[in-house]
Amino acid sequence: MQTHPYQSKIFGAGELLTIKEASEWASKHLNKNVTTSNISYLIQYGRIKKIGENGFTQIIKQELIDYYKSYNGHREVSWKDQLGADLNWALSFDQYKEAETTKHVHRLHPYKGKFIPQLVEYFLDGHTDSFKKEVCFNKNDIVLDPFAGSGTTMVQACELGMHAIGVDVSAFNAFIANCKVRKYDLINLQSEINRITVALKNFLLKSKISEFEEKLLKALYVFNNEYFPVPEYKYKVKRNEIDEDAYGAKYEKEFLPIYFKLIKDYGVKLKQDKEDNFLDKWYSQNIRDEIRFVFDEIKKTKDVNTKKILGIVLSRTIRSCRATTHADLATLIKPITSTYYCSKHGKICKPLFSILKWWQTYSTDTVKRLSQFDKLRTDTFQICLTGDSRSLNIFEELEKRNFNFTKLVKRQKIKGIFSSPPYVGLIDYHEQHAYAYDLFGFERKEDLEIGPLKKGQGREAKQNYIQGISDVLNNCKQFLVDDYNIFLVANDKFNIYPTIATNADMKIVNQYKRPVLNRTEKDKGAYSEIIFHMKEK
Repeated sequence: MQTHPYQSKIFGAGELLTIKEASEWASKHLNKNVTTSNISYLIQYGRIKKIGENGFTQIIKQELIDYYKSYNGHREVSWKDQLGADLNWALSFDQYKEAETTKHVHRLHPYKGKFIPQLVEYFLDGHTDSFKKEVCFNKNDIVLDPFAGSGTTMVQACELGMHAIGVDVSAFNAFIANCKVRKYDLINLQSEINRITVALKNFLLKSKISEFEEKLLKALYVFNNEYFPVPEYKYKVKRNEIDEDAYGAKYEKEFLPIYFKLIKDYGVKLKQDKEDNFLDKWYSQNIRDEIRFVFDEIKKTKDVNTKKILGIVLSRTIRSCRATTHADLATLIKPITSTYYCSKHGKICKPLFSILKWWQTYSTDTVKRLSQFDKLRTDTFQICLTGDSRSLNIFEELEKRNFNFTKLVKRQKIKGIFSSPPYVGLIDYHEQHAYAYDLFGFERKEDLEIGPLKKGQGREAKQNYIQGISDVLNNCKQFLVDDYNIFLVANDKFNIYPTIATNADMKIVNQYKRPVLNRTEKDKGAYSEIIFHMKEK
């Protein structure tokens, strides 16, 4: 029998810990709760070596120490060496787990480039500390976010008992933001989810896709167990004991005949006949048929709010079902129609052939998150307007949407701004949700984006960006109280925000430089952003 690189025996040296003991030790070492699931994750993904069999798994304590060596101040020192001693580590919020930084409705839908809710809460709430010397916002104040994105500021304002207005040039961004803060009849929502799920399952019975996927998954299970066993294979890769590229390519090619035989046997159509838009290009034919079916079922929903949140569930679902690799989900490269070696999971993975699994997962998750937020939300106004913040008359547009809120805003005026403007040449905000624009038929206005990726980071792009952000601030000032406070979160590597402040006849009264941890980009290096606090000159 052929011997593979991972089959060599692994022996450890030093003190051994059970998973429970490792959890307890790490919690004390990091001064934060580290669960047994966290330790199991490290084993599963090859970060630390597994000793023993299931039921009596142990790890080497020294490996755990080495893994966590960046914590307890080491990472802080390292990042300050790279980014400067003025880095405010208190604003890293590294004590929070991902589940807390993506709590309740904040993860109703993926969105590239959003800030974490704890950062918003820090500057909006009523506390002071050695860094935050004054309270700028109070309960019942009105907060404006002229670059609303997915609505993080609006959601946190609702939690804190404040009113909020968002503005975004992207119709889909505004759709996400408004869905997060809207009140729902959760009983009706669950009933509609159940109805659509049953209908989708019946729809699938008419095809052989379920049977095909079952056969494919069984074949992959056998193949991956032989050539990519967990966790030995990933452990070897992490330590460069296996040439992952060569090894993965070899066995990717070896599995393809098995895959294509199943495709032929079941008559699966991998591509659509046309590639006129995003939905045509990035989805297999059967996935496209299922999307169309579920969307038609959502249209039958009578409750308007329920219909909208079901649209969010479907959008989130189809984002996860694009014909791409797991590693390229955030940044698409080319459609994938065959099985492939997946560097993210360390095995041969497959494209998706049905949306059912993700529809069920996300619909359940959505109901749970809405229920969680219901317990925290306050009886305040939040609304996101679709428009260009450089020219939009906020009062006039708001009056079309909510008369009572408009009365309050005109009487009280807006206390200030908390926002994260787009960065120069980093993201195309319409293109990241191209599938949703095709699905819902929203009008695309990417020509109105400030600092889009397609315009780069050259001199002209920077000048246009400065003008754009300055115009936003100048337009918004007319709706603010006289003694306003503006907080803008930006990675100002081009040092352009002092010019922007001058153009808006403002002064930067303070700035907070914070490390940005847990970034989704592939580049996980030291990275910071600045929160600029601006006031009228």
